[in-house]
Amino acid sequence: MNRVVITGLGAVCAIGKNKEEYWKNLIEGKCGINKIALFDTKEHRTQTGAQVKDFHPEKYISSKKLKRMSRTDRMGIIAAQEAIGDSEIDLEKESKEKIGVLLGAGAGGMFEAEEYHRALLTKEPKKARPSLLISHPPCVTTDYIAKEFGLRGPRSTIVTACSSSATSIGYAADLVKDGKATIMITGGSDALCQLTYSGFNSMRVVDKDRCRPFDKNRTGLSLGESAGILILEELEHAKNRGAKIYCEFLGYGLSGDAYHMTTPHPKGKGAIRAIREALRDAGVKPEDVNYINAHGTATPFNDETETRAIKEVFKERAYQIPVSSTKSMVGHCLGAAGGIEAVAVSLAIRNDMIPPTANYENKDPQCDLDYVPNKARRKEIRVALSNSFAFGGNNTVLVFGKYEK
Repeated sequence: MNRVVITGLGAVCAIGKNKEEYWKNLIEGKCGINKIALFDTKEHRTQTGAQVKDFHPEKYISSKKLKRMSRTDRMGIIAAQEAIGDSEIDLEKESKEKIGVLLGAGAGGMFEAEEYHRALLTKEPKKARPSLLISHPPCVTTDYIAKEFGLRGPRSTIVTACSSSATSIGYAADLVKDGKATIMITGGSDALCQLTYSGFNSMRVVDKDRCRPFDKNRTGLSLGESAGILILEELEHAKNRGAKIYCEFLGYGLSGDAYHMTTPHPKGKGAIRAIREALRDAGVKPEDVNYINAHGTATPFNDETETRAIKEVFKERAYQIPVSSTKSMVGHCLGAAGGIEAVAVSLAIRNDMIPPTANYENKDPQCDLDYVPNKARRKEIRVALSNSFAFGGNNTVLVFGKYEK
């Protein structure tokens, strides 16, 4: 079975419009959660979120193409452009039948569909352009990326709520391991929209200010938007072309709770199984893990459940493993969450630096692990987990490791 390495990264989020800016602000603990300007929020419980501001896709995409692309598509294309450029792959010298695209998705082009619907309701038919609906299906971003680069390998889109792009990375790695693709472009893109924002507000699971993962006074999550794209490549192919390697993808685990549409199992049973399956698939022991990028949504119940699951798997050693939530800075990016967090983990391993959990002030006796509060920490990272525990109990855990020749 082939080994899989990460050779390129691309990012667009509230604290960075490329991977360098993203990483710089991440390790500085900069929070991108503030007042949303994308749409009117005055009727909601909260007015904040991690919006990508000063976003100028016209610098990267032609005006003709932009007209038909959603905000989700635009972020995804730009992050994919960066990831491919970062990998230094010469697409003209590659077999494009062996390069695929597999992304996680969420709302797709819902923001533009809302614009279309508003125009109909306000009887402004000239603004109700049918092109606004082209990107409504969640799979369109995947299709645009494949078309943009002429890629004819495996193509698919995963929709499993907040674990969508984490799951896509695992499945993409399988395609490379099994020899069905040499290179896979994977991760995810998901933009803010009113429907999603309203839904989370109606459930009263959002913080009125900024989310505070694992903090005693946490009250809920902060929604965000982003695109996080990774280039997964078969190791020998990467070595033969002299590629730089960020880290190695070691394995992943999936599980289902079969418990509730939104709430995880109170004892974290699904999360526990996903972590254990990920370790088994990766061929690593619990004592090998020395960093966990937590799901860390900052909802009272979820943070406590995730902490319980980590302690059940790692026992007493759980207290020696640094755990941090990058959602404290980029928000919960839903369908793109696993992708933008996998970019963070890849950079953490490459740079031997653990991003902090921002906005952390008060210890919770129920959440009593090392959450790397507010300040990044220098540490050699040999094996890292990235947790994604989604609505419906769609659990995915990814395992990354330092590349060993």
